[in-house]
Amino acid sequence: MSATEISAGIVSGSFSAREVTEASLAAIAAKDTQVQAYIQVTPELACAQADALDARRAAGESLPPLAGVPLAIKDNMNLVGSRTTCASRMLEQFESPYTATCVSRMLAAGCIPMGKVNMDEFAFGSTTENSAFKPTNNPWDITRVPGGSSGGSAAAVAAGEATLALGSDTGGSIRQPAALCGIVGMKPSYGAVSRYGVTAFGSSLDQVGPMGRSVTDVAHAMNALLAGGKDPLDGTHYALDVDCTAQLAEGVDGVRVGIIPAFMEAEGLSDEVQTAVWEAAHALEDAGATLIEVDLPHLDAAIAAYYVIGPSEAFSNLARFDGIRYGHQAPDAHNLSQQVGLSRSQGFGREAKRRQFLGAYLLSSGVYDTYYYAAQKARTLIMEDYTAAFKQVDTILMPACPRTAFKHGELSNPTQMYLSDLYTISLNIAGNCGISVPVGLGKDTGLPVGVQLQGPARGDANLLRYAFAIERAFADSLGKPRLGVAPAFACGEVA
Repeated sequence: MSATEISAGIVSGSFSAREVTEASLAAIAAKDTQVQAYIQVTPELACAQADALDARRAAGESLPPLAGVPLAIKDNMNLVGSRTTCASRMLEQFESPYTATCVSRMLAAGCIPMGKVNMDEFAFGSTTENSAFKPTNNPWDITRVPGGSSGGSAAAVAAGEATLALGSDTGGSIRQPAALCGIVGMKPSYGAVSRYGVTAFGSSLDQVGPMGRSVTDVAHAMNALLAGGKDPLDGTHYALDVDCTAQLAEGVDGVRVGIIPAFMEAEGLSDEVQTAVWEAAHALEDAGATLIEVDLPHLDAAIAAYYVIGPSEAFSNLARFDGIRYGHQAPDAHNLSQQVGLSRSQGFGREAKRRQFLGAYLLSSGVYDTYYYAAQKARTLIMEDYTAAFKQVDTILMPACPRTAFKHGELSNPTQMYLSDLYTISLNIAGNCGISVPVGLGKDTGLPVGVQLQGPARGDANLLRYAFAIERAFADSLGKPRLGVAPAFACGEVA
């Protein structure tokens, strides 16, 4: 059932929030041994929230808009009563001291916190294979990756272990796993959603966003995240006063859709993804939109700029994890210097170390001007390219990922993994909004294919309307994870 159907059923008394919660917990118990989406399930928190909602209904009180909707939370977001590990040994036992604003707003909207889900360690990765605890598997084929770094969030929704999920997107970490798992994932405009209580990777790039099985569900989740206005605890946050569901069905008549020819012919783009994007373009055209070629001339510098800015900010943000104040503490350290060195060496995994080493080098004397300063100049040029493009078009259509889900271990070269974010990184550099929408199964692999729509900053509500038009055009081709290649379970509805 959709989020709105679950909430309506609870309001009407067709079923209780407790029944939905127990059904979701049962789905996790039945499926997650193979999907491996959850790091920590929180049945006590879930049942307490459900019982509180049922008590409010019994008392005749009005219920919030997402009452009883099961929610999975990426494990870099604090939630009191749970651990926040960032899928790292460094924070394996860290108990959340407070609740992140994005999580508290979803709970205020009535969502049920089912638990914390897996991710690449500190969000460093594109496959969720870099978790310190276990890899997450794609529900469509458990021999394949779900994408990353929000792979646990995407897999939990795709497998029916949650109806909605929160992810974070630094270079495509919501949109790419959503595409590989056949769900909807939205990266809001930078600053539109509070990041207070979310462990930082790249502070100028990170953004929290919702994931769901439909555009409508994601739009309702966006309303919940935007509710309450500006968060005084996050200096980068601003109030975005829009209703993301109000105009979903208005269509795309007269909308100008940008196509970037160079991206449609990029090396590494599979034929089935390219075909799906063109089909989505023609579907929008049939619905009244106009296709216009646009150019973002500096996009070829996006990956290089990202892998300078991102590691530099990560090095700064992760310096606080020193094994002294909190986090992993090396048991065999004999002095303060050893405590810091051994704790960090033991606590961080390979990819986390790689990015911090790179960041330390890029910010060092004599190197900073050559790389970091140049990357910031490239960032300005990319932002200017987008500004010029959005004077010509209302949205830009492109792939979300160059291929469908690949097998575990297939991209063993870090550079290959970084290139999987080719189509998503530029959006984070510019601070604009984007959304990945499933358009069915690839003609060659039979795996989910997602297309991406990008919009200007603060254009989130309009972007959801365009995404809804694509979803409606491909409604008959959207499926659920099937029995077959590897799964030994049927992925059905939560309730």
